[in-house]
Amino acid sequence: MRAAFAPARVGLCYHRRMNNVLLIDDDTELVAMFTEYLEGEGFTVACAHDGVTGAREALSGRYAIVILDVMMPALNGIETLRRIRAASKIPVLMLTGRGDDADRILGLELGADDYVTKPCTPRELTARVRAILRRTHDAQPGANGGGVVLTVGKLTMLPEQRRATWNGANLELTSTEFNLLEVLARHAGRPVSKNELSEQGLGRPLARFDRNNDVHLSSLRHKLGLLDDGRSPLQTVYRLGYQLIRV
Repeated sequence: MRAAFAPARVGLCYHRRMNNVLLIDDDTELVAMFTEYLEGEGFTVACAHDGVTGAREALSGRYAIVILDVMMPALNGIETLRRIRAASKIPVLMLTGRGDDADRILGLELGADDYVTKPCTPRELTARVRAILRRTHDAQPGANGGGVVLTVGKLTMLPEQRRATWNGANLELTSTEFNLLEVLARHAGRPVSKNELSEQGLGRPLARFDRNNDVHLSSLRHKLGLLDDGRSPLQTVYRLGYQLIRV
């Protein structure tokens, strides 16, 4: 069933199904196409056509994931993401224009979980949404086994609680950063390929020219800081991938 747009509801349209998705985009035709497809795949879709309304709805606690377009008037997608991330870790999938590398990288640095480049097919968008929700579900309490604690040097991770500390101080990590760091912690002391990181941390194979891993790991390096000898605990291993050092 095609989505209905109701201005009387402050630019929002609601549908009832299993998984709640918030789609923030001012392109009503594109929103209608994505909504129709997502609904056909069993999702509940709510739509906001401006960043102010979208940010408010994203923080309402009613949604499992946000799909957020970068190019919007007034409050653009980057500023909308800033508002969301200031108060919530809800998964965010960014929609970016082809060639908008700066916005794409900035979005990831600000805490977006993934991005899709427009134009994209509804099928590709839905696959990315499912991948994010799948790894989010896998990260819920009880999904990772009974109270496992991962310790690598100054790093301690409690996957079931989605908590991590470095040298005793809490790490403020996005969902994707936590996933990637957990993969590296479970394989500490050996290189993990970019494709392996993408499949286990992002829930999808590594795409050509995909810089998701690089940006997220750059953010992780910044949050972890340096070891006593001045090295980063996250090392790039030439032609092999990334490695979390055992110290």
